[in-house]
Amino acid sequence: MSVLEAGGNAFDAAVAAGLVLQVVEPHLNGPGGEVPAIVSIAGNPRPRVLAGQGPAPAAATAAHFEGLGFELVPGAGLLAATVPGAFDAWLVLLRDHGSFDLRDVARYAIEYAGGGHPLGARVAATVAAVEDLFRTQWTTSAELWLPGGSPPRAGDRFVNAAWAAALERLVREGESAGHDRESRIDATRRSWREGFVADAIDSFARRAFQDSSGERHPGVITGEDLARFACGWEDPLVLDWHGYCVAKTGPWGQGAVLLQSLAILDALVGPEVPDPGTEEGAHIVAECLKLALADREAWYGDSGDVPIMALLSSSYAGERARLVGERASLELRPGSPDGRVPRLARRALASFLAASASPSYVAELPGTAGEPTVDRSGATRGDTVHVDVVDRWGNMVSATPSGGWLQSSPAIPGLGFCLGTRLQMTWLEQGVASSLVPGRRPRTTLSPTLVTRDGDAVLACGTPGGDQQDQWQLLFLLRHLGAGVAIQDAIDSPALHTESFPSSFHPRLAEPGSLYVEDRIGEGILRGLERRGHRVHRAGEWSLGRLCAVGRDPRSAVLSAGANPRGMTGYAAGR
Repeated sequence: MSVLEAGGNAFDAAVAAGLVLQVVEPHLNGPGGEVPAIVSIAGNPRPRVLAGQGPAPAAATAAHFEGLGFELVPGAGLLAATVPGAFDAWLVLLRDHGSFDLRDVARYAIEYAGGGHPLGARVAATVAAVEDLFRTQWTTSAELWLPGGSPPRAGDRFVNAAWAAALERLVREGESAGHDRESRIDATRRSWREGFVADAIDSFARRAFQDSSGERHPGVITGEDLARFACGWEDPLVLDWHGYCVAKTGPWGQGAVLLQSLAILDALVGPEVPDPGTEEGAHIVAECLKLALADREAWYGDSGDVPIMALLSSSYAGERARLVGERASLELRPGSPDGRVPRLARRALASFLAASASPSYVAELPGTAGEPTVDRSGATRGDTVHVDVVDRWGNMVSATPSGGWLQSSPAIPGLGFCLGTRLQMTWLEQGVASSLVPGRRPRTTLSPTLVTRDGDAVLACGTPGGDQQDQWQLLFLLRHLGAGVAIQDAIDSPALHTESFPSSFHPRLAEPGSLYVEDRIGEGILRGLERRGHRVHRAGEWSLGRLCAVGRDPRSAVLSAGANPRGMTGYAAGR
């Protein structure tokens, strides 16, 4: 907010916020992670995607993992690292659309890291959960996260001197090498990709640390991998829906799940907008989501030929809508766009069938309701942060940073952050859309959304939540855009999601027919959903969804925003 009040635009403010979030919520995102974003420039009707998702390293081959005895990419440790994309993406956003120098937006993160900040309760809880792992295996993390030999307590003043010094050095090296704002930012990017950061990552990745297999392995990422990668811009996927144009990232992410779900619902109920707060509405929303998520498993990814236009076509949506019945489906039913035969990874299908045969197979797994779940090995289903910004001129950005969690892999000495584990979202089996292939991106769950109307940006939204991101956003769009419910009220409304598909996170399990629902939807509705065959999990009163959103009325130029009250970690600010 201070950046906006100082005359900065939405992109300056988003970068400042993103760099601070890496410091104060390191259990949810970090410099070694990733950040896809969608932006709209005032006066330009076409949204653009900032592809801040790094690819698999050159040596990250299926043969390498299989040679180590793996059937899945580990969920924690050095082996699961993609090339970091977050830091480079923030700098590309600042260079291309911001107006401030890097120091002007990075100074907040430098001050919070170097001078300290009160540690969030969930950061402290995450460190405590992996204390033994840090002490016995990830000793570099212990040096950072166990100051004085003990886990920090919530509210303690926590200092990350290593990242403060590294970020200050990156800014300083850019300033010494560039004569104008853009060249200074590019010089900092080179220091990251080709300088001391890449060197530190390269040398550290040669060391062996325990991963979620329980064994010690070195990583495969190198400085050359960092040098070869640079974030760039792409066209979004779009769907025209009830007078709005909804923009999402490409099929290397799961964003098309939202678009497919909207299209299938339209084919099912016509111009009516279903109310997910009713038994009928909740049922058909869940069933449409299952169909879209099954297509995600069969067709989405960066390693194959994705028939995305066919998947988003109205004729295909009609085919899928005809599969929705009065009872809940317990099957995984990918479709055949353009008549093509869907292909699921054998492990994905086996996971789903095993869970179908024995529901207790996954009964002890928690529903993905928000914060990361960790165990002593460091295995995690992870989570994320989200930032939306709109400014007085109508510039708008929706960004979903994640990865590089403090519990995902060991901290890198001298840098004060760790690498991400997004490769766990790939399959070692070759020939499927989300196969592990060097140089290709994993099929990420990170899914920002930007909406335009008549060429003007009117809404940016998103949420943490892994596989649930587009499910929770679907509820929000149906209520806010479809039914005219105010932003905050739409965020506050009872949420639900299904996990009736193979999870994107290690160990890639499924819960066929599951439906997680907030209890305050009403006991009558919950029982009605159970009678329809849904395996309903009562999730508590306020537990599902992490949405935040900003809006702008092009006619009045009035700005609006809302944030999630669940967990008390979401904020909306404006003036």
